[in-house]
Amino acid sequence: MATYVTLLKYTDQGIKAIKEGPSRLEKARQALKSMGGEVRSFHLVQGRYDAIAFVEAPNDEVVAKFALAVGSQGNVRSETMRAFNEEEYRRIVSGLP
Repeated sequence: MATYVTLLKYTDQGIKAIKEGPSRLEKARQALKSMGGEVRSFHLVQGRYDAIAFVEAPNDEVVAKFALAVGSQGNVRSETMRAFNEEEYRRIVSGLP
């Protein structure tokens, strides 16, 4: 499965209901699992973003559906990036002309 990094920012709605955050996270984990993916880790962070999640999904379409489903609840805004592990990085670089 492919790995993705999701950067999250709470909306006003999400921060007002922050105590519900852990249960929302569990629902998100279950939702992604039902799509064939997995939330590998979740981290509350300081700085420009409020949280970072590392997820695995079978393809870009699944992770896009997941991001849209979570975003449609109105609690977070997200930015998701495909992350290549070291093995993938080495393969990509070795194939350069």
